[in-house]
Amino acid sequence: MPDHSAQPAVLFTAFEPSGDDHAAAIIKVLKELCPNLTIYGWGGRKMEAAGAQIIAFTGDDAVMGMPGLAKIKEHKRINASIEEWLVDHPIRVHIPVDSPAANFPVCKLTKAVGAKVVHMVAPQLWAWAPWRIRKLRRLTDHVMCVLPFEEDWFKSRGVDATFIGHQLFDEPMDFDALDEQIANWTRGEQNIALMPGSRPGEMRKNFPLLLGAYIKLANEHPEMRGLVAATREEIEPELRKIAVDAQLAWPDSLDMTHSNTDAVIRWCDLAMVVSGTVTLQIAKQHKPMVIVYKMISRWLWTLIAQWLIQTKFITLPNLIAGRVICPELVPHFGGSDPIADRVVELLEEQDVFKKQVQELQDIGKVFESQNASENAAKIIARYAGVQ
Repeated sequence: MPDHSAQPAVLFTAFEPSGDDHAAAIIKVLKELCPNLTIYGWGGRKMEAAGAQIIAFTGDDAVMGMPGLAKIKEHKRINASIEEWLVDHPIRVHIPVDSPAANFPVCKLTKAVGAKVVHMVAPQLWAWAPWRIRKLRRLTDHVMCVLPFEEDWFKSRGVDATFIGHQLFDEPMDFDALDEQIANWTRGEQNIALMPGSRPGEMRKNFPLLLGAYIKLANEHPEMRGLVAATREEIEPELRKIAVDAQLAWPDSLDMTHSNTDAVIRWCDLAMVVSGTVTLQIAKQHKPMVIVYKMISRWLWTLIAQWLIQTKFITLPNLIAGRVICPELVPHFGGSDPIADRVVELLEEQDVFKKQVQELQDIGKVFESQNASENAAKIIARYAGVQ
């Protein structure tokens, strides 16, 4: 077994771009807090830039959506590499970042060599599969929660947990810089953002709905402008192709940009968004939104999925608030019209619009007293015995 009395070291494992983002922010603070701590990682370029020694790069295939069997084989290969690497590299703490399905087998390996396991981003067992709490208890020493209600949920089930805040709220918005960035962007009487997500399957199923809703709205409001927020440059042609495949004509009033989500949010009056973490980015700027998510068929939802979901709400703003503050069409089995109808309600009913703005401001207050990266770094340092 590795000698844990040696130079203190920790291991981050992140298997998606979002995990690379989360881990990088923590690693940067951890390097400042504990300069002598060695930080290893299976992860991405941002983790490397923040100061981690990357053993192998992960995440690129997760972005583009590897086939299921290929992904399973890839993770088995990664697990074997980690197991072999651990023989000669003692670590005091393993920090699995999100992706519980990929990280749980790694946690088993690191626990076996005596490392503490501190999860970053709690597995969402409160939403589905709560019976897996027993597995989590075996494979973790602490869970760092990014949603405020999670701490009590895990503690009441015998898992040590801390609400650390959310990294999206760690840095204040630089509105002057954003205003400079969007100064020459075309505006209309109503400015609508379309946020179709980043995963290929999500985009294929949801972007035609958002685009169809925008086409309907633009036909009824000729002075409207729209802007599609692609998460990366290479996604832009994919979205164009999805529109063609869906036989939807791209309106002249609809533009597209990439890699600048915060600027798009600053520019818009309202967003049509595929459910995900981006809803918290929108909430941070207090912009009203209509949230959509179409992924499975109605019969699969009726027969199986609805019985697995444990929460009354599914989207993050509504989960945090504990009530409906943003229209959520999740899961959505209809067409574009219901989405457009909810946008019209927000645009035409100022009381409804202003109420959602206020509710989103209240969500921001939940996070503003926290700094997720600093809180996480301090917890990790404590478990590593260097604080």
